[in-house]
Amino acid sequence: MNLNLTKPICFFDLETTGINISNDRIVEISILKVHPNGKEETYTQRVNPEMPIPPEVTKVHGISDADVADKPTFKELAKEIHNMIKDSDLGGFNSNRFDIPLLAEEMLRADVDFDMKNRLAVDVQTIFHKMEQRTLSAAYKFYCDKNLDDAHSAEADTLATYEVLKAQVDKYDELENNTAFLAEFSSRKKFADFAGFIIYNKKGEECFSFGKHKGKLVTEVLETEPGYFGWLLNADFPLYTKKVLTAIKLRAFNNKLG
Repeated sequence: MNLNLTKPICFFDLETTGINISNDRIVEISILKVHPNGKEETYTQRVNPEMPIPPEVTKVHGISDADVADKPTFKELAKEIHNMIKDSDLGGFNSNRFDIPLLAEEMLRADVDFDMKNRLAVDVQTIFHKMEQRTLSAAYKFYCDKNLDDAHSAEADTLATYEVLKAQVDKYDELENNTAFLAEFSSRKKFADFAGFIIYNKKGEECFSFGKHKGKLVTEVLETEPGYFGWLLNADFPLYTKKVLTAIKLRAFNNKLG
């Protein structure tokens, strides 16, 4: 079964130097862009992370410092990657909690604007966990009856993720074959940022989810305690979280002027 798409969707997978969204870097990215007419485009590139790859991480994905020493940096690749995905929704395996947030950090560090306002995100892992509670390799075997021999290869994981989603849509009658439904079904809590520091309340208003202002409206906190905004921007929060906070502050300022 082919996916019922109204716009392209880019399935992608990252291999990285670790799992810290703010500090770790991409060492390999693979993208499979699927168009509504069924056309597929692929892109796979190893990346010089400009930092050492820990030996324990190399044991997982098999990519060493020597493998990426002569590869381009993400900053050198950012524009071509952005051009490939800018008109597309995004899909991946655990992508909502890891791949998309880390990609956003890399894009912002490379001075390429990136946000999810006009795109949807389909997390195949969330669909799988809601239905079967397994890993990608098990999902591939369960849904596609194939062995994922090259697990933790970005390209193999990306292709497997796409095949698993198609099989999930085919298997479960309750899954509608459209990206909007799949994005909603595979979402977790409603976050304004990727990291979950800013969440939406029942009215759709942004609130802090941590610290002394947990549960309070962001706009109210920034107005009554202006210094908190400066602290947040200088603290070790993800760049995308800071981008969202700045946008909220600017929106509130413009609303006052209006």
